[in-house]
Amino acid sequence: MAAPRVLAIVLAGGEGKRLMPLTAERAKPAVPFGGTYRLIDFALSNIVNSGYLRSVVLTQYKSHSLDRHVTKTWRMSTLLGNYVVPVPAQQRMGKNWYLGSADAIYQSLNLLDDEKPDIVVVVGADHVYRMDFSQMVDAHIASGAPLTVAGIRQPLSLADQFGVIQADPDNPRLIKEFLEKPTDAVGLEDAPDEVLASMGNYVFNTDALIAAVKADAENESSRHDMGGDIVPAFVARGEAALYDFIENDVPGSSDRDRDYWRDVGTLDAYYDANRDLISITPVFNLYNDEWPVYTGYVGLPPAKFVHASPERIGLATDSVISPGVVVSGGEVHGSIIAPGCRINSWSRVNESVLLDNVVIRRRAQINRAILDKNVVVEEGASVGMNRELDVARGFTVTPAGITVVPKGTLVTKDGATLKS
Repeated sequence: MAAPRVLAIVLAGGEGKRLMPLTAERAKPAVPFGGTYRLIDFALSNIVNSGYLRSVVLTQYKSHSLDRHVTKTWRMSTLLGNYVVPVPAQQRMGKNWYLGSADAIYQSLNLLDDEKPDIVVVVGADHVYRMDFSQMVDAHIASGAPLTVAGIRQPLSLADQFGVIQADPDNPRLIKEFLEKPTDAVGLEDAPDEVLASMGNYVFNTDALIAAVKADAENESSRHDMGGDIVPAFVARGEAALYDFIENDVPGSSDRDRDYWRDVGTLDAYYDANRDLISITPVFNLYNDEWPVYTGYVGLPPAKFVHASPERIGLATDSVISPGVVVSGGEVHGSIIAPGCRINSWSRVNESVLLDNVVIRRRAQINRAILDKNVVVEEGASVGMNRELDVARGFTVTPAGITVVPKGTLVTKDGATLKS
């Protein structure tokens, strides 16, 4: 039997309000991560590594940097008819922008008409994980259901952040109930402190998806959301299958990272996920060359560490240091440093995430902070050393105490902040 014709749709229109100020000037899927990547690179890498080479990325909110990244980085062989294409909201079905993730697909049905796939893989664009979608597609076909939802175990305390799946006790491969962000979720029978959460990854038979989003568009009471409206409709009809992520076997994965999945929806989650990369045995291993994560940085020089005199040493420990970084007589510990950053003499960066082209002047101190692109910390200034000062300067300080400095900020020694 011939392999099914598969189209991947990446939902990348999200605003990401909880990641402000990192999303003040960019869409959430375009937020840099892990030094050289953007969040969308993980979804797209999983898709192409799964063998699916025709994808569309539905964008909307402040999408310029995201569109540019996808267009410049994700170039496929046109000779073979392969593509990754960003598709902005076009108001094809009226004068509304996307009203939700289901409406985004409804307004983009022309893409399905053009490609005529048998199966549509629908994924979010802002999670960090590895997954072989071809295994999920195989399970979907075997189930005979028109929809399959990927599920993963998550702490019960986080249930109100996810769609929660309840499997049919008589048929664990079938979803009995689907609750979108419940506040009264009950734990699993074998793990009372856990729930089975939707990963936001779906496999549809094309005709079923088209019928579902058309019916949803006509429902005036709908929120036009995939998790809140489309999936529950399939579940109510007994037509939604469950794919347990723990069954997904990605080449090169270790027991430690094979079921890793992070929703980096908050600043603290984003910070923690970055820090997951730097342990000796990483919780998420970027060095799996059997299932690489692709991105667009090319033509950068190697990282450089200079000065080895007794009074100043350029060094980094337990850190990710990207190409183009110069550590000149400063120290970096437990941090992720993106391309183009400069760490100058007698300065110290500790347990922090620095995005592209951040400059840390001499004798500056950075502790447990996220510095967005093009931030300059002047000589002798500090970030993350004094919560009251950080708040007074207008920086965001998260519940876990992480200080976040917006893009292009000049941080001075006297506490003033100016846009550079």
